[in-house]
Amino acid sequence: MIVDPIINYFHTLVHLVSNPVNLGILFGSVLLGIIFGALPGLTSTLGVALLTAITYGMDAATAMVCLLAIYVGGTYGGSYSSILINIPGTAASAATALDGYPLALKGQAGRAIGLSTTASAVGTIISMLFLVTVSPIILHFALQFTSFEFFLLAFFGILISGTLTTPDLVVKGWISGFLGLFLACVGRDHLQFYPRFTFGVPELDSGIEVVPVLIGAFGIPQIIQVLKGRLQISEFQKLQRIIPEFKTMVRNVPKIIRSSLIGVGVGVVPGIGEDIAAWVSYGAAKNTSKHPENFGKGEITAVLSTEVANNACVGGAIIPLLNLGIPGSPPAAMLLGALMLHGVTPGPMITFEHPNFIIECAAILLMASMAIWVVGITLARQVVKVLRIPAPIFMPIVGLLCIIGSYSLGINIWNLYLMLPVGIISYFLAEMGYPIAPLVIGVILGPMADENLRRALMVSKGSFLPVFTRPVSLGLTLIILWMVLVQIPFVKNLKNRAIEKAFGKKSRKP
Repeated sequence: MIVDPIINYFHTLVHLVSNPVNLGILFGSVLLGIIFGALPGLTSTLGVALLTAITYGMDAATAMVCLLAIYVGGTYGGSYSSILINIPGTAASAATALDGYPLALKGQAGRAIGLSTTASAVGTIISMLFLVTVSPIILHFALQFTSFEFFLLAFFGILISGTLTTPDLVVKGWISGFLGLFLACVGRDHLQFYPRFTFGVPELDSGIEVVPVLIGAFGIPQIIQVLKGRLQISEFQKLQRIIPEFKTMVRNVPKIIRSSLIGVGVGVVPGIGEDIAAWVSYGAAKNTSKHPENFGKGEITAVLSTEVANNACVGGAIIPLLNLGIPGSPPAAMLLGALMLHGVTPGPMITFEHPNFIIECAAILLMASMAIWVVGITLARQVVKVLRIPAPIFMPIVGLLCIIGSYSLGINIWNLYLMLPVGIISYFLAEMGYPIAPLVIGVILGPMADENLRRALMVSKGSFLPVFTRPVSLGLTLIILWMVLVQIPFVKNLKNRAIEKAFGKKSRKP
């Protein structure tokens, strides 16, 4: 029983590796992802969004090689700028800068880069193992879902994304998510083909395309913010010989396992992302260290813990994406749009419609982990030179790529008319403290929530009673209600008092 999936996995891996085109796309995408991650202002989310349109003519497996490779490479690439210039290339690498940059000041930049490269590869491999082993369990559970459960699951994904990504008021994240949900309702519905919110514009009859929204929401604000700040890189630490420290990795196996579990666990929760995984792992490493006073001064295990966690989060975020159709992070939300573009609908039926797809994704993650190690070790000196390109020169190139990426989807000029206002609105929303990730997740999960709610109400003749008679839907309803109630100050205070009584004030960390 266990042998067959293992044989199938290695057969898929050999098939992917034996194709020279796949290998070329793999290494090219990893290199591009590292550049996107290393350049402050660019992210793996933007990289996946831009490449989604380019993969339009590819088959689903080749497209996933391209997109997963840039996702993994972008998550790792941010460590370059964090360690060398103390400017995190991505939010996922912000925790790495705390100890990576002090190591560079001590003349150990090559050592830190080598360790971060190896740790990133190991974290990705471990997350791949979880993807293969946990997916069948989740799929068995998800097969019990009906339309009400799918609606509640999509609604939960939007709510929790808004809850966990808002810097101040949670209601701002919810508003952002509901705005995306509204955009998803534009166009003719798929059940009765009735036009909604089209205002007589024929181009809106087919609805809002996901890719222009993705590129506009993440690309345009990034360009405006970087150009507005006129980001300049003044210091550039000299990069010595990169040393992959395998002995250090072996000595810290317990820390690697703990950081991997944190990364996968955080990744599974919808809407959080790699940055939270890195910070949680950093805090766990510091709290359990015999010398916590060394953290922030160049502690090598801190770099190891953060880089293992943020790359392990990649595989963790793909688990709910493929099995439930709920993205675990913003880049995973881009992948969801790309999968739908290629005719792959994530969810409980994915193993029936595409039996080997999850195995293919796991094999691609293993290939990507090896590729980032090879590229990171051999080409780091050349890749980090891109950091010296002035932002005012590089960001217009990114803007051109955004325009090409949006237009190339169906060769439709209307996508540009959609991308630009979405990007400008997203910029002002971000300036006011409204997170962008819930908006994008709302656009992607909106059709799932809309269609399943209306279908469920048709079957039940307008009754919500089945929600309270089915265990899964009742559980999701109670979780959603609890998420809303705990934001009320009175309920929040009661919860905090209950925690203090249960664990005592001494157990709380300062």
